[in-house]
Amino acid sequence: MVFSGWGKVAAAATTTQLIAAYDVTDIVFTGVAGAVQHGLAIGDIVVGTELIQHDLDASPIYPRYEVPLLGKALLATDPGLRARLRSAAAEFLRQDLSLAVPQSSRDWFRIASPQIVEGVIASGDQFIDSLEEIAALRQRLPNIACVEMEGAAVAQVCDEYAMPFAIVRTISDAADENAPHDFPRFSREISGQYSLGILARFVGVD
Repeated sequence: MVFSGWGKVAAAATTTQLIAAYDVTDIVFTGVAGAVQHGLAIGDIVVGTELIQHDLDASPIYPRYEVPLLGKALLATDPGLRARLRSAAAEFLRQDLSLAVPQSSRDWFRIASPQIVEGVIASGDQFIDSLEEIAALRQRLPNIACVEMEGAAVAQVCDEYAMPFAIVRTISDAADENAPHDFPRFSREISGQYSLGILARFVGVD
């Protein structure tokens, strides 16, 4: 288990070192994200189907969002790992959440019946914290579920190394003006418990 660091460059460097120096067979990435898809709330879980870099634009040489020389903008996750992650997340919510996260924290963030969705995750080197930015993202990329700062970079490295990859994100904020206030407290009190609990279920550890 490793810490990627913040941002696409740090995450890509960590992933490359992990693949080059260790005998890994697949990579699973976890952390938090801001909600973009309507209906997502703090405490919900997104299992990524594909990833895209929302700040990548090499046009007019390449289409916007397309990774130069890879010939694609959307980077798919491994179906088998994705199914295992969804199952692990469901087990965590059903059996572990009430013990892992104090009731006071769940009440503060209004986490009552969190849901699991599968969807496209967008990554970029910026912290989204305004309704205007979210509206622009929805207009440009209407199919994305959430936004964060690392996942698509990890996906690109894994794609180039033919390394099976999957990602699960917990919604920590609404990526709006409240995000700078919600994110730090969520990170302190909840995100680690979600990640640890889901991964424990993923590897079959009770």
